[in-house]
Amino acid sequence: GDAGADSKDAKGSYVGIHSSTFRDFLLRPELLKAITDCGFEHPSKIQQDALPIAILGTDLIGQAKSGLGKTAIFVLATLQQIEPIAGETSVLVLCHTRELAFQIKNEYARFSKYLPDVKTAVFYGGTPIQNDITMLQNKETHPHIIVGTPGRLNALVRDKHLRLGSVNRFVLDECDKMLDQIDMRRDVQEIFRATPTQKQVMMFSATFSAETLPICRKFMRNQEELIESDEKKLTLYGLQQYYIKLTEAEKNRKLNDLLDELEYNQVIIFVKSTLRATELDKLLRECNFPSIAVHSGVSQEERIKRYQKFKEFKERICVSTDVFGRGIDIERINLAINYDLPGDADSYLHRVGRAGRFGTKGVAISFVSSEQDQDVLKQVEKRFEKSVDEYPKEGIDVKSYMAA
Repeated sequence: GDAGADSKDAKGSYVGIHSSTFRDFLLRPELLKAITDCGFEHPSKIQQDALPIAILGTDLIGQAKSGLGKTAIFVLATLQQIEPIAGETSVLVLCHTRELAFQIKNEYARFSKYLPDVKTAVFYGGTPIQNDITMLQNKETHPHIIVGTPGRLNALVRDKHLRLGSVNRFVLDECDKMLDQIDMRRDVQEIFRATPTQKQVMMFSATFSAETLPICRKFMRNQEELIESDEKKLTLYGLQQYYIKLTEAEKNRKLNDLLDELEYNQVIIFVKSTLRATELDKLLRECNFPSIAVHSGVSQEERIKRYQKFKEFKERICVSTDVFGRGIDIERINLAINYDLPGDADSYLHRVGRAGRFGTKGVAISFVSSEQDQDVLKQVEKRFEKSVDEYPKEGIDVKSYMAA
């Protein structure tokens, strides 16, 4: 209802949360040119959320209704990363019908228009397998990207015509349809086993049943999950959420106490403005908490440099505005602190999602210092159908959020 209407206005004031055009994803010029040719300008919501994650090579489970361009997410992400080597397949896309296989192949054709060295082929049952074998035997025709149905692909792998030792991107589209059918699932698993362990796995579907999701997760490591259990609700696994009521003036002191008493691998602290990020970063360093600041006042180049430093574990504390809030993959973050609460539940999700990676436990602590903060917290509870508890006076048990 009304909360939704308010949050839209508030959202406009967050700089840099929403990429408004495809240029914001820092894609190869060849891809941007093809995107423009296709007449695409503005990414859909799922594309805005998923593309940055996909491009970073993070495992991903993405849910979007058909028609919202989820195919473009993995097509663009894989083309962005591909370095074609003659006679080697590095991208494998599986889907359950040949119609869908063709559709995906066409998307690859459209977007790789200006990448003439990249070869894509589609393999599916019901056609002479000899044609596929001939194509795979010749280095000149051997595809770098293969789209296909599980039965035919598995036959080619089993008979050693298709070697998957170079695959580094493994994609399942409409994955629920493949994983729900036992025989198809078996084919998918066998193909998966023939690929190297080090690879990016992405799965997309319009629906994820309670049965399919755990199966999907078995293929993944440290994945991002963009899942809506119904229209509104996105769930965060393994994340404990707390709030602390205090005044604006008490925030610094409380933050110091928390950083002292909590154990963490890495922590991200969210603030509402560039100025606050700079000030807090300075303060933390004066208190001997080595930190970095990432916000829109810092050039893109310098931001990436600092982000790398954080990712490489050279710094353990990052102070950030919402620039950093989305699609940032740092596995070691297991504590997120909202020094300033964001203006709506959506942004809250994207911030604290940094700390609650599936398979890693995490804690999110939010400072609540105004009426507006309380409203946002209520929105969050409603949205996730989960109450956020007050942070206990005696603190929390380390074992509950630090992986042993």
